[in-house]
Amino acid sequence: MAKGASISGFPEWLPSERVVEQRVIDTLREVFELNGFIGIETRAVEQGSSLLKKGETSKEIYLLSRLQEVGHESDTPIEDRLGLHFDLTVPLSRYVVEHSGDLAFPFKRWQIQKVWRGERPQEGRFREFVQADIDVIGNGDLPDHYEVELPLVMVSALERLREFGLPKATVHANNRKLSEGFYRGLGLTDVEGVLREIDKLDKIGADEVAKLLVEGCGADENQARACLELAELTAADGAELSGKFDTLCEKHGIADDSEAYVLARQGLDTLAMIVDEAARIRPGSVIADLKIARGLDYYTGSVYETFLDGAAALGSICSGGRYDNLASQGNRKYPGVGLSIGLSRLISYMLHTAGAHANRVSPASVLVAVWNEEDRSASNQIANQLRARGIAADVAPTAAKLGKQIKYADKLGIPYVWFPADKSAQDASDEVKNIITGDQQPANAQSWEPDTVYAQQTVTVEA
Repeated sequence: MAKGASISGFPEWLPSERVVEQRVIDTLREVFELNGFIGIETRAVEQGSSLLKKGETSKEIYLLSRLQEVGHESDTPIEDRLGLHFDLTVPLSRYVVEHSGDLAFPFKRWQIQKVWRGERPQEGRFREFVQADIDVIGNGDLPDHYEVELPLVMVSALERLREFGLPKATVHANNRKLSEGFYRGLGLTDVEGVLREIDKLDKIGADEVAKLLVEGCGADENQARACLELAELTAADGAELSGKFDTLCEKHGIADDSEAYVLARQGLDTLAMIVDEAARIRPGSVIADLKIARGLDYYTGSVYETFLDGAAALGSICSGGRYDNLASQGNRKYPGVGLSIGLSRLISYMLHTAGAHANRVSPASVLVAVWNEEDRSASNQIANQLRARGIAADVAPTAAKLGKQIKYADKLGIPYVWFPADKSAQDASDEVKNIITGDQQPANAQSWEPDTVYAQQTVTVEA
C-alpha cells in the first residue's frame, strides 16, 4: 500500500513513486504502439446495465448519486443508474458499437486508465487503480491468430519491464470450450458455476473447491474430482496437451464421438495452436494450464493468466481472454480478445519488493540560482533560454543563502545549479555546478549542454 494513503484502497504515490509509474506507462505504450495498437480513452462512467453484462459484479460497482438523490437511490434499479467502470473491457465494447462506422476493423487498441472496484482492499489490491489493456475487436469475425498475438505482445511488454526489477513473466492459457466440453461430458450442466469455483483453486485449495462443486454445482464426488484432475493438467506443447487430455477423457468415459468431446476438442485445438505458435516465436512464454478458468461470464474461448517467476504470493498480474458476445449491434457481433495488466498492483510490487526507484524527483536538469529578488528576472531569463533549447530548468524559490539553494536542488535530485554572472564584477560569466561531482565551469545558456549521465530522470533497481 502506498505510504501516506489516507483512505484504504485509494493509493497516492509520492512524487518519486509517480516517476516510476510514469516510466512504466511510457514503456508499455511504446511496446503497444510498436505492435500497431491505437490509443483511446473512454469515459469513467457507464450505465449500470452495461456494467452488469460482465456477470456477478454488482457488489463491485461504485454507483453515482447526486446530493439531492441521497436517500432515494434505491428507488432506481441498478441497471438504470450510472456507475464508475470497474474494468476497461466493458467500456470498450460500448465504445466499439457506438463508433463502429468510424473504426477500421480489426480494431487494435491500447488503453491505460483508472478503474474503480468496490472489493476489500489488501496488500497490492486497491479500490482505485490503473489498468493497462490491449484488445483486438473484429467486425463479424476475428481470426484465431490474435489469440496468439496478444499474449506475446504482453510478454514482450513485461520483458521490457524487467529493467525496473520485474521477474520473468509466463502466460498460462486455457480454453473455455475445452473445459465446458469436459464438464458436459461428465454430465455437469452448471458450466459457469463450475468455472467460477475452479477459478478459486489457488485461493482456497482443491479440497474446498471440491466441496463447492458438490454443494453448489450439482456435482457428485467423482465428478468433482474429475474436474480437479483436469485442472491439474499442464503442457508445454500441443502434442503433450492432446495426449494428456485424451487419456483423462478415456479414464472418465467421455467418448470421442460425443458432442461434449467435439466441443472440448475445438478448444483443445485452439489452445494447442496458441502454445505451439508461441513456442516458435518466444519459447517458454506461454504454457497450457487447464486450471485457468477466469470466473467472469463473458469469456467464450481462450483465457489467460500471467505469473511472475518467484512471486507466487502476488498471483496473476495480467489476465484476459476471448469474448464473442459482449458487443453486438442488431445481428452484427464484434468478437474480441484482450489482456489487462493491473498496473497499480504491479507498481506496488516494483516499489516495495523489487526495489525500483527514481534517481531524482524533479524532471528539471538545472536549478537557476537567485542572488537577490531584484535580479530574479535575470534568473528567469536564463531558465527560459535553457527551456527553449529543450533543457528542463527550474528557478530557486527564494533568494536564500547559496547553500540552501543547493540543498533544495539536491533534495529534488536536480544535478546542476546555475549561477548567474555577478553584475558588479567586470567580465564575469555565468557558471554551472554539477552538485554530484562538484565540478564547476563557465557556461552560456545559449550553448551549454548537460551531461546526459546526470541529466536524465531514470528509474533504477536496488542491487
